[in-house]
Amino acid sequence: MSAEAISESSAKSDFWDGVRLSMPVVVASAPFALLFGAIAVDNGFSVLEAFLMSALIFGGASQMVGIELFGQHVAPWLIVLSIFAVNFRHVLYSAGLGRRIAHWPVVQQALGFFIMTDPQYAVSEARAQSGETVGFAWYLGLGLPVYVFWVVESALGAVFGKLIPDTHALGIDFLLPIYFLGLVMGFRKRPLWLPVVVASAVASTIAYKTVGSPWHVSIGAVAGVLLAVILPPHHSGVGERP
Repeated sequence: MSAEAISESSAKSDFWDGVRLSMPVVVASAPFALLFGAIAVDNGFSVLEAFLMSALIFGGASQMVGIELFGQHVAPWLIVLSIFAVNFRHVLYSAGLGRRIAHWPVVQQALGFFIMTDPQYAVSEARAQSGETVGFAWYLGLGLPVYVFWVVESALGAVFGKLIPDTHALGIDFLLPIYFLGLVMGFRKRPLWLPVVVASAVASTIAYKTVGSPWHVSIGAVAGVLLAVILPPHHSGVGERP
């Protein structure tokens, strides 16, 4: 078998490995995508507009914020600023992910940043921490299904939104938080893991009670980052590797 054939076979294997890892995210995010489509139509969006918003913005929490602000006739610059604030954590993710994919061509990097989500970053960082390379084929397999299903399910929610039962009553809305908790626990052996998680949780809870959702997400992330910057790893033995 030639080197080119081996390389192609390896890329296909990496892609499907990424697809396999993406399935929990696809399942967990499905109720939120359907809910977004339904809410978008309820707020005056057409099915096409709901579809395009998911396809072009691809940011769950920021899309919800955008819908609410569009319906209140808020100035466009304030809508943009609000969406940026909600997604500010992705600036931090991009800084971390950038060093992992610096070997990719520029076009591939641009696509990688576009389809990046919270779990996409966490799983990629965990892979890099284990000593494996974050390849484009694997990363695409991890992120592309999430993107495609999010867009399609948003459109389905817009079309059939009235038929969606109460996700809170069924407990379906709790799937994504459980998945994120699993991701967080996966980093528990890293230095300062516990103090950073506690700081983020406390700051996020306070922000949720005072500022409101979804701002608490970015505020909690910033609090954790600031603590990690202030306290060097050797200041805490909690969770360090032996």
